[in-house]
Amino acid sequence: MAVLTFPSSLHNPLPQLLRPEEGRLRHELKALCGAQELAILRSRLTGLMAADSHADENGRYRVRSLYFDDMDNTCMRENEAGVDDRRKYRLRLYNGSADRITLEIKSKVKGLTGKRGCALTREQCELLMRGRPPALAEGTAPELRRLCLLMRTRRMRPAVIVEYERTVFLAGAGNVRVTLDENIGGTSRVDRFLNSRLSLFPVLPPGQHILEVKYDGFLPDVIADTLQLGRLSRTSFSKYYLCRTNAPLTRPTY
Repeated sequence: MAVLTFPSSLHNPLPQLLRPEEGRLRHELKALCGAQELAILRSRLTGLMAADSHADENGRYRVRSLYFDDMDNTCMRENEAGVDDRRKYRLRLYNGSADRITLEIKSKVKGLTGKRGCALTREQCELLMRGRPPALAEGTAPELRRLCLLMRTRRMRPAVIVEYERTVFLAGAGNVRVTLDENIGGTSRVDRFLNSRLSLFPVLPPGQHILEVKYDGFLPDVIADTLQLGRLSRTSFSKYYLCRTNAPLTRPTY
């Protein structure tokens, strides 16, 4: 198994040809890790990096996303093929609460990831869950306009829900964000997105979890060294793709 490696902080600048409509483009690296590696990483990162202020007393919170796809399953097929210039459209909430709902467009451009988003009302969310574009008014966020256009022209519809428990560590230098994602599961019951609790199917074997490392122009050596366990290998893991391919009734109903 290949050792988990990170690009040199001095030789890994962000490319100059960035697209403002994709949001800030960042490096994003992923690795599969077992329960033992997860415990070691959590112990090492505690104190070295700051915890997320939104986490509970155990340092975790639940992330839930409702992903969309079009009539040709373009998002899923592009993910499978490894298309470098692609986008995913999702609604997101935290800890099963509908108090804060966002629409996010996540991009993959030249090996980097970007994310743009906007807040949604519960009424807008409920319409989108049913595959109906909400009414657009002056001042409507461009992200919502973009999704609504695809819903009308490409029959973009809700496809699958992905949920997991996340622990986040933050560092100012390099704008680094390290996340440990556990208990990843999904469901094709997209109509239950706003329920406080969901019945989910697991998408990884027991004891397998995901490490994600996001940063801007450089990753400080002290963090790269801390993450190096010698038993991890980088992966192109996609929670969305794995949930789509493992869920019953994975194709959206039109």
